[in-house]
Parts: sequence; structure tokens; C-alpha cells
Amino acid sequence: MTKAGKTRDRLIYLPLGGAGEIGMNAYVYGYGPEGEERLILVDIGVTFPDMDTSPGVDLIMPDVSWLAKRADRLEAIVITHAHEDHVGALGHLWSRLKAPVYARPFTAAIAATKMEEAGQPAEVIRVVGPRPAVVEAGPFKLQFLPVSHSIPESAALIIDTPAGRVLHTGDFKLDGSPVVGERFDASEWHRVAREGNGIKAMICDSTNVFSPQPGRSEATLAAPLAALIASKEGMVVATTFASNVARLKTLAEAGQAAGRSICLLGRAMRKMVTAAVETGVLTDFPKVISPEDAADVSRGNLMLIVTGSQGERRAASAQLSRGKYLGLEMKEGDTFLFSSKTIPGNERGVIRVMNAYSEMGVEIVDDRDGLYHVSGHANRPDLEAVHELMKPAMLIPMHGEHRHLREHVRIATEKGIAAEIATNGTMLDLSGDAPEVVEYIEAGRTYLDGTVLIGALDGVVRERIRMALNGHVLATVILDEEEAPLGDAWVEIMGLPEKGRSGKDLAEAMEAELGEFLENASDRVLGDDDKMDDSIRRIVRQVAVEEIGKKPEVTVVVSRLFVE
Repeated sequence: MTKAGKTRDRLIYLPLGGAGEIGMNAYVYGYGPEGEERLILVDIGVTFPDMDTSPGVDLIMPDVSWLAKRADRLEAIVITHAHEDHVGALGHLWSRLKAPVYARPFTAAIAATKMEEAGQPAEVIRVVGPRPAVVEAGPFKLQFLPVSHSIPESAALIIDTPAGRVLHTGDFKLDGSPVVGERFDASEWHRVAREGNGIKAMICDSTNVFSPQPGRSEATLAAPLAALIASKEGMVVATTFASNVARLKTLAEAGQAAGRSICLLGRAMRKMVTAAVETGVLTDFPKVISPEDAADVSRGNLMLIVTGSQGERRAASAQLSRGKYLGLEMKEGDTFLFSSKTIPGNERGVIRVMNAYSEMGVEIVDDRDGLYHVSGHANRPDLEAVHELMKPAMLIPMHGEHRHLREHVRIATEKGIAAEIATNGTMLDLSGDAPEVVEYIEAGRTYLDGTVLIGALDGVVRERIRMALNGHVLATVILDEEEAPLGDAWVEIMGLPEKGRSGKDLAEAMEAELGEFLENASDRVLGDDDKMDDSIRRIVRQVAVEEIGKKPEVTVVVSRLFVE
């Protein structure tokens, strides 16, 4: 409170996703009186499930409940670039926020498809050019500052507020020759840093803070990729991230130079190339042929560029590893190239695909020597160079696991920059000379499970995991109108062995124990559904523990017959 009793205006930052993890980016900024700030949301992305922690789930998104309750104060949603972890949740969550969406042309094209696929109005997306174009959103003035990354038209976001200028870097690298898209322009960044009172706060990418060597340009891959592909005699198949349009072009040009016809396999890849061509960011892409035509080309004259660099089961690379896909198949003497880095957590899927190709006699080439892939994120020396270039008064690391954020804070503070770790749900006040933690909110996750959105704490996935780990038993009992057992109890088991350690049939052993219970149960127990449920569940689990050493999930059905 001020001396006059009036609540002071403040500038806040609140990550809902992407801070303490890599993926699912969603960052809230606010300015105004405490508790009444006008808000903007920067990015609204997804992360991907795994069978260990989220079996059956299709996508994982940030929980935007806090923001949805304040949707009347949300001025804008701003998308920095078109990677799934920055735009993938837009179509699923926009209906809870209903704010205008701002993006550059290529990003807007991808965002529009997300909205249309989810049945949401794509016309809320507004196309904005790079700086000096300005978007006015309540107390904020926003500009897109072009950066180099592994997808076209990536941008940092300049956020001008009455409390000072914030620079949200988005994902970036220092690349003067990115092949497709804009280069990193140090002179323009320098101008941004020197305007007005400079950069009050820089919210900065931390992905590669532990990589000690300066990052390499995308252009350095052209020669080694061309040499590799020209040296092969059988069919060459290459995979990379579908969104890395520059890499797709480099691979296609290398294949073309080797006299090979080029075929793209994978809906996401074709969609990205189409959007890049239609928005003018991709020109002179080599001619591609359809899978049907590719089947008629000799193996030594064919190159496939396919989706599935992370071992995704439904992507083209995994489909090919299991046999024929769209009439095409891998054979002994062919080569499969991973022009990509395996994201931590995806190792098993990638190794599964590699082993399947190995069994076919296919030569596998990956990026272990660093020849065929470069990162789209700034390495540690590059981050330090940007610190020096921008000279922010304070630095808040984002886009990294906790260890990345911690290391980035350490680097900044050693240079005299005020810095703070803010993981998902941590609200910072950036109004003063140093970031200050002012509140913690619940920042959970939302799952897309089939076609339905569910909360991570709703219990659905937890119960699914329990069934996967422990199996399931359905126990059914019928009681007549006098509450006496009618026939025997019967049991159905799922995900459990048929016989236990005694050699008995597991279901029959459970039924026998339940039969003895029903024969001896008192009228008071037989007449109480809760007591019946508890007793039957306890007996089934007791038999399971004795016979197989597990406590399965149990569903009890007690049916009572009544005479009218």
C-alpha cells in the first residue's frame, strides 16, 4: 500500500509451464494494481506423455485455471514461434481464455490449424510483423524481435510497460546463417537494449546452459550431410524434427545433389513445409514425389525424409521399422540417418526403432559425433554473450529443468545481475531493483485423454496406472429379496496370472473364499452395501497376496433382487 492507502501498481511474472521443465511453455505477465493487474499470456504449449507416468494420455498441457478465473483481465495471447511446446495447446485451451491471439505469419498459419482442428475460431488470430510493428494490449506495448531458432519466424518478445522494458527471449540461438528464417542480428538486439532506460528484466532460455562450446550454425551441416548421402548406395532415409524447415531443406538439397528423388513421409512434416511455402519463408525447396511414385524409383536413386526422430510409435520412422509403410520398406544395405538429438525421456523409443532397423541389416547413422545435427538453443558461451549484449538489470531463467534454472541464476549473479529461480506457479514482482517472490499458485497439468480434457489430479490416470501395475479383479455377488446369496460369487480377472503359487486357478480360489464368507456372513453385513464392498475387496486382495504377491484393484458389484 502507498502512504495514501492506494494499492501501488506492479509488474508481475508468473510461469504456468516451461519453468522447471523443458516443454509446455506458458508465461503470464501482468501490470496494474495488486490483484487487479491487466494480463498477457506468452505461449501456450504442450509436452508429451510417457507410459510410466501418463499411460494412454495424448497430450499434456498447463493448468490454466488461475488465468481462466481472470480471463476478463487477459488482454492478449502472444505466440513466439510454432513449436508444439509453445503453440500446441492453443486450440484445446483457448475457449477458457478467449483473448485475441498475436503471432507472425508462419506461426499464425500453424496456430490457425490448431484452432480449426479443435473447432475453435481461427479468425481470433491476428498476424503481426516484426519490430517496429507494435501491438498495444492494455498497459503493454509488444514487439516481435526476430531470432534464429530451429523453426522459421521465431521471435523474442519486447514487452514495454510503465515499470520498464522486459525482454522475453523465447527459444533462440546465435546463428548468422540459419539457411531458412532470419539470422540473429546482434546490432538490432543492441539497439533494443539501449533504447530508453534499457532492459529492466530479461526472461531467458536456459536449455543449453550446460553446453560449454559455442553453438554451431545450421549452415555448417550442408557439406557433411551432402558427403554422407552421396557415399551411400542403397536407399537413404533421414529423420529430423518436422518443424525444422531449414534442416528439411538441407537434407532435401543434399539428396537432390546426389541424384536422388525426394519423398516426404509424415503429415506433420508435409504440413510444416506447406505452411512455410505459403507464407513465403521457404523458397526453392527441391521437388518432392508422392509415396506412390517413390515405390517405382530404384533404391539407389531415392531418399525419404520422415517424421519420428523421437521414436514416436505412429510416426513414419517407427512404421517403417515395423515393415511396409505406404508401399515402401527398408532393406539390407539401406541407410537410416538421425539428423536430430534425442530429447531426454525418449531414449527407449529411439533405441527400439534403431534395433528394429539393425535387425533388417540397415546401417544406422546418428549424431553422436555432432556432424549431422546442431541445436536450436544458445549454449552457455552464447547465453553469456547475450547477457553482456543486453545488460539487463535482472534475469529470470526459463525453459529448463530446475538444474538449468539454478545454473543460469548462478552465472548471472556472478556478473552482478539480480536473478531469481521461478518455477511453475512462482509469481515474481519485477517492479523493484531485484525480482521478489510474492506468491505461489497451484500450477498443475491438464491431460488430453482421447477427446476429453482431464486434470492431472482427477484420479483417472492414477487409477489407470494402478490397474497397469496391479491388475484388476471384478467380483460379483447376487442377493435375493431376503438378502440371502443367490448362487455362487464369481470373479473375473484382468492383467493377472491365471494360477497362483499353490497351483490353484486364481479366480476359483477367490470364488471359494468368497463363498465361505457369504455362507457365514451375518444378516447385518449382508444387508449393508458398504460392509459387503469392504469385506469382498479385503478377501479378494488377501487371496491375491497369498497366491501371487499382489494387491489388485478390485471392483465389487453387489446386485440385490427385489419382488414388486
